[in-house]
Amino acid sequence: MVSLFDPLTLRGVTIPNRIFLAPMCQYQCEARDGVPRDWHLVHLGARAAGGFGLIIAEATGVVPEGRITPQCPGLWSEEQQEAWSHIVDFCHSQGAKVAIQLQHAGRKGSTYREFREHGRSGSIPPDDGGWETIGPSAVPFPGLATPREATLDDLAGVVAGFAAATVRADAAGFDAVELHAAHGYLLFQFLSPLSNHRTDSYGGDLAGRSRLLMEVTDAVRAVWPQDKPLLVRISATEWTEGGFTVAEAETVSAMLAEHGVDLIDVSSGGNVVARIPAGPGYQVKLARDVRKAGLPVSAVGLITEPAQAQAILDEGSADAISLARVALREPSWPLRAAAELDADAMARYPDSYLRGRWPAIEPVH
Repeated sequence: MVSLFDPLTLRGVTIPNRIFLAPMCQYQCEARDGVPRDWHLVHLGARAAGGFGLIIAEATGVVPEGRITPQCPGLWSEEQQEAWSHIVDFCHSQGAKVAIQLQHAGRKGSTYREFREHGRSGSIPPDDGGWETIGPSAVPFPGLATPREATLDDLAGVVAGFAAATVRADAAGFDAVELHAAHGYLLFQFLSPLSNHRTDSYGGDLAGRSRLLMEVTDAVRAVWPQDKPLLVRISATEWTEGGFTVAEAETVSAMLAEHGVDLIDVSSGGNVVARIPAGPGYQVKLARDVRKAGLPVSAVGLITEPAQAQAILDEGSADAISLARVALREPSWPLRAAAELDADAMARYPDSYLRGRWPAIEPVH
């Protein structure tokens, strides 16, 4: 049985297979207005045509200062909503479901993007289009500007920003929302004792450190249709002594289930500089551990081969597979997977591409 191509139903949404396009920053909003344009249509549309079951659009700022770079997309305006709607419509026409990852970058915001910045890196000063960042505490990410410790009014604004962006996501036609609580961005900054040194109700023990995430989750779930799923991406470990732990990730996952979350997208790292033992499938064990809390999970992290992806499902480590870097190289990875796993009947080819079907691959005896 090739369960990689089985549908996955979350609430009232049925995803046609278990192959997710992981959210990957593109830094292509050249006008710096947060509006996705042709690049995003082609990038996401190609993967929809390539057979991915769920397309998750990249980290999208819920407010202007929630972006990682000035070239990141947003969802705080009518113009952005309309642009996303066009992209969603095309992906739907190819049979894919579409989610958007909503986020606030916190202390990792206002940075130069990774390319075409003439050798500049680090935080962008306000006179070059940057902005003041906030964090749970006035503790900088290495190499970036020191953030201002967020006030209670700041945090109320963050919660309101996520809720407003969620309303726009529904209006744009997205099938799911994913909250970005991983990779050292604001929601994870609060989860981690390495970046959260607060002594008020948003700090201290895990209940305090997870309070902002739960408030955002509740605000989003209150305005997101009950028949549409809510996903959360978390970093299950920081790979650093004294940081957020896998055991805490399991606890947070169970908490999120009680707050109306339907799937945990399990990743790791990003909040501090750490020595990460990256290798094929290196985060799969984290997904398997978090899955014990009861929610479905997706696994990600150097999963590149169809047989590898199927084995992860077979062993019960995850309910879906998220592909990142390999999907940048192969927009039609699911079509190759169907051929290699002898499941070509389950492949979703656009009519115009049928003449290019992958040839049947004879099993090795």
